[in-house]
Amino acid sequence: MTTFDRLYLDTVGRIYREGETVQSERTGISTRAIPGVTYEIEPSRGFPLLTVRKMFPKFFCAETVWFIAGHKHAGFLQQFTKGWDSFLEDDGTIETAYGYRWRHHFGRDQLLDLVEHLREEPSSRQGVVMMWDPSSDGLRAPKKKNVPCPFTWTANIIGGKLNLHMIMRSNDMVLGNPNDTADFALLQAMIAQELSVAVGKLTISISHAHIYENQFDAVRDILGREVVAHPEIECRLPENSFRRALEADASLVTELVDMFQSQYQPGAPMMKVQIAV
Repeated sequence: MTTFDRLYLDTVGRIYREGETVQSERTGISTRAIPGVTYEIEPSRGFPLLTVRKMFPKFFCAETVWFIAGHKHAGFLQQFTKGWDSFLEDDGTIETAYGYRWRHHFGRDQLLDLVEHLREEPSSRQGVVMMWDPSSDGLRAPKKKNVPCPFTWTANIIGGKLNLHMIMRSNDMVLGNPNDTADFALLQAMIAQELSVAVGKLTISISHAHIYENQFDAVRDILGREVVAHPEIECRLPENSFRRALEADASLVTELVDMFQSQYQPGAPMMKVQIAV
């Protein structure tokens, strides 16, 4: 068990035991939920990859590279995972793909602008990147297959370290959260490498942290598992990872997966649960 395992299990256990029951009109499935959950993680002391149950580094490594490349077509991602297939439009795209919104959707390249802005002005407090489009997402807008769960993130440099704060409107704590956390920790590491600064704090704030009722058996299984020691995981990036991700370098995904897998001795896979889309 790692530092992140303990943080995750404490949070999921609290939601399972203390969460309020909320019936979703959209999915027809009830959840147990807690508002306003925040994680503070130090990825340089241990990359937040769950070991209490088996995760699949190929998924979040490919996803992060796909985000940075700025694609909305899922072709690159599908070389490695089918995890987004339920959100695909008929043309093979995902309208609300996070990376596409970072780099194209709002008429500017927010991601590259952020990196160059922090390079030029390391003390800046204006490093804000958006995924949520108020003109078409949520509220009374027409329903979509997917709207961004993380809706914004900020980055700043304090004490020579890059800090990243990701804010989520909603988070499925069983299927979504472990991959989302690893995604943004990997993104943070790549940007820090590109800026030649150290990795600082990763903060994740969740407005609606929930567990679906069809996940309760899986949660009980995870919470009841024997505690097994696991060394903290290091993120040792290949050189020029950010630049290679911009070019959608598929070999970078393989190198990242190999790096994590060489350190990874997880518990058994989680019981299979259904995704509530």
